[in-house]
Amino acid sequence: MRASSFLPLLAACLISACASAPPVAAPPEALLADRLFGPPTEPITTDAVFAVSDAMKRYLAVDIADQLRIKGPQAGLIEALYQKTQLMLEYDAAKTKTAAEAFATRSGNCLSLVIMTAAFAHYLDLPVVYQSAYLDPTWSRTGDLLFASGHVNVTVGRRIMDARTARDLSPLTIDFLPPEDLGRMQTREIGEATVLAMYSNNRAAEALAQRRVDDAYAWAVDAMREEPTYLGAYNTLGVVYMRRGNVTDAVHVFDYVLAREPKNTRALANLAETYDRLGRAEEAGVLRVRLAAVESDPPFHFFNLGLSAMRRADYAAARDYFTREVERADYYHEFHFWLGLADWHLGDLAQARKQLELAIDNSTTRDQHDLYAAKLEWLRAHRQQ
Repeated sequence: MRASSFLPLLAACLISACASAPPVAAPPEALLADRLFGPPTEPITTDAVFAVSDAMKRYLAVDIADQLRIKGPQAGLIEALYQKTQLMLEYDAAKTKTAAEAFATRSGNCLSLVIMTAAFAHYLDLPVVYQSAYLDPTWSRTGDLLFASGHVNVTVGRRIMDARTARDLSPLTIDFLPPEDLGRMQTREIGEATVLAMYSNNRAAEALAQRRVDDAYAWAVDAMREEPTYLGAYNTLGVVYMRRGNVTDAVHVFDYVLAREPKNTRALANLAETYDRLGRAEEAGVLRVRLAAVESDPPFHFFNLGLSAMRRADYAAARDYFTREVERADYYHEFHFWLGLADWHLGDLAQARKQLELAIDNSTTRDQHDLYAAKLEWLRAHRQQ
């Protein structure tokens, strides 16, 4: 059984590097293939990731100045982040943003919001510690790319000068997950270099989804150079090579990842795909056996079966498959949408409406939200008729 019909797979958004990977001073130059790529179309740099804009400085100096003075810089900042009447942050996974961009739009994915929080804390001389969280990865897709998203958060401490005052709190972790998800979370500390590598890796994945392959290569290499032990960037680089058609270089990169993390499911799936493209079917099959031992039902497996059932107009089977996908990943908007579509074909308009509402609630970008809202309005109008 193939890992997924949507390949290759990216360990993109915040997948942490293997803790046991041997440290290296720099990414192996033998894995790089600059000759295959043109210059990027945008600046490839992390210099401004934590930069505090003038608007951010004004926010601290004017908007919440009294709050910071009365409650202390740590408590005042945390209140601004959590109070809906203040920063009013909105989750938006469309692009990984710098601190200034996240503040300007009052939105971002979890990495962007952590970066913005850390930038404010740095400016206020508050110590920060970053944590990579061990959670079941969340999955999304763009075209034929699958994205595995992990999670990161940040702990903000007190300034040394405030340590003996009652105004500030003990070190407090800032997390943008719902409270019910925090109790099962295990974390490990990571350095700021890893956070920067995550940022660049996300930008690489986003460029790849937009078919800007030269930009994707440049961002992936930048991520590797920011933190050479961050294996997510190497997996992304391998996918970039596959997109450019250089399968041999992709094999070398996935081999490198698996030598350091033998159970890395994304590298196993991607290497099996490269072997298929090289006509090495037997070796691809061996890798898929290894993959099945780690991951019995790959991401989007039931979803793909549901799509096949929809194409042959077997809507009852499609509903069953989509339901199984929702049961194991109810956070993903597209599963709810297709389950609602199957319900609609079966004449269950109430369930179709419910699933579209869940698709709206779980959408991660404004465009997705508006698209599902429009479909829901059509469904309501159809029911009235």
